[in-house]
Amino acid sequence: MRPTLTLVALIALVAGAIAQVTFQNSSQTILRVDNGSYGPEIEEYHYYYDQWPIGLSVSSKGRLFVCYTRGDYQFTLGEAVNKTAEVPYPAGLNLPASETNTTWHGIQFGSNNQTGLISVQALYITPATANRPETLWVLDTGRPTIMNAQGVPTMPYGQPGGPKVIGISLNNDTVYATYTFPSDVHYPDSYMNDIRFDLRSNVTSSGQGIAYIVDSSNEGRPGFIMLDLGTGDSWRRLSQDASVLRVDQDVPSYQGHPFYQNTLGSPIGHLQEGLDGIQLSPDGKTIYYSPLTGNYLYSVPAANLRERDTNPLADQAAHNNVSNLGQRGGNANGFEGDSNGLVYQLMPEHNAIYYYDPRDLQTHGYVRDPRIIWPDSASIGADGYFYMNINQLPYQPMWNGGVDLRMHPGAVLRCKLLGNGTKISTLG
Repeated sequence: MRPTLTLVALIALVAGAIAQVTFQNSSQTILRVDNGSYGPEIEEYHYYYDQWPIGLSVSSKGRLFVCYTRGDYQFTLGEAVNKTAEVPYPAGLNLPASETNTTWHGIQFGSNNQTGLISVQALYITPATANRPETLWVLDTGRPTIMNAQGVPTMPYGQPGGPKVIGISLNNDTVYATYTFPSDVHYPDSYMNDIRFDLRSNVTSSGQGIAYIVDSSNEGRPGFIMLDLGTGDSWRRLSQDASVLRVDQDVPSYQGHPFYQNTLGSPIGHLQEGLDGIQLSPDGKTIYYSPLTGNYLYSVPAANLRERDTNPLADQAAHNNVSNLGQRGGNANGFEGDSNGLVYQLMPEHNAIYYYDPRDLQTHGYVRDPRIIWPDSASIGADGYFYMNINQLPYQPMWNGGVDLRMHPGAVLRCKLLGNGTKISTLG
């Protein structure tokens, strides 16, 4: 029996040693540690050495388009020409910074230019269909950031004509569609943040499809704007619904530090943004969404947002049919979705991307990495990659008392989608 006991003791000793080695890291601790990363391998796809980006979209041929919200940037829409540079795109469409705003009786307004680009917030590419070329859709807020005489940033009101959606054919790089909004749909303090499309002929009476647009208005009237791509008609739903409002006094944490907004000319405060992320399911039936400053994911039937005001119960029905899908583990910025129906959510508090799976009704981790410092937008390519813009937004001067704490370069990172997922191609 003694040899047997000795063998058992030896096995236990070896197992204990292996357990200790398992949790060793570069600091030589024997404790389990968080190494800050998981998920598929990340590739550093593009670097930003000049303008800090907001949105991006990747075409079926691998063309990378990027947008930048104005202040004084030279251009607001560009195309990457190599791994470290972008140029204005397309030729002649970007307004000079000096033409992006105007003053009326001492009140600042964004330009009402209906053809030139003022301040682009988001991009989305829809695949080619029988009736429409592969299209780069451009969401122009019409509201650039400007500095007053004291160097304090302000955002002028939007006026009709400036806020718009533009469709650019990627066959010939020319604009073929422009849509503007009346003042009772896009308010002067509206801020269009993101956009999704359903181009199927059966979703609108015009047969030309619909755009779902996020109005994330910091001033307090967030909601959804719908745009009929055939008629140009637009309307609102879920304005000021509890599910689209910001969470007041929210204090997120970025890179382990509690965050308070420190804007020149204003008291120390909090992020004000409400409705932010949006994603349409591959069957076109469900809109997923959430405010930036909240931890809950919501959904609403897309049919409720499409319903027109000729139905006197349309707005009430939309409010009644909002579903709370539960907490996801933190604030989320933009959304994207793949052909498997997964709803990817950009999680700046965790340097991560999560996804919601409608099949098991849970949120899961997809990829996490210390390089993911504020993922501000994402694009799923036809190549099966998930592309994300990294722009270090919490370190921008507007949130840090005028001090720019960002470090070049910014980046586009990419990694392979789960389960052989790819870009949604069922909505056109």
